[in-house]
Amino acid sequence: MSFCSFLGGEVFKDHFQPGIYVCAKCGHELFSSRAKYEHSSPWPAFTETLRGDSVAKREERPGALKVSCGKCGNGLGHEFLNDGPKRGQSRF
Repeated sequence: MSFCSFLGGEVFKDHFQPGIYVCAKCGHELFSSRAKYEHSSPWPAFTETLRGDSVAKREERPGALKVSCGKCGNGLGHEFLNDGPKRGQSRF
């Protein structure tokens, strides 16, 4: 499943089939459907990446990290610290 192709709306926001979400640009594995949860944002929400090298992060502002594909650098959005479904979890 390609993730973060923002043209024409996000087709995977309400998609909860088992699988792996990959970078729309290079196919690098990013997130597992097991880490996906319902959220009010217009994009899919995840609590964690598939692996430690799935994404690259840099601080954009306090509490928010800019996230990109760990392989090709494609922009994926943000990680919002302590904004996940459980206390202490992040939201990607």
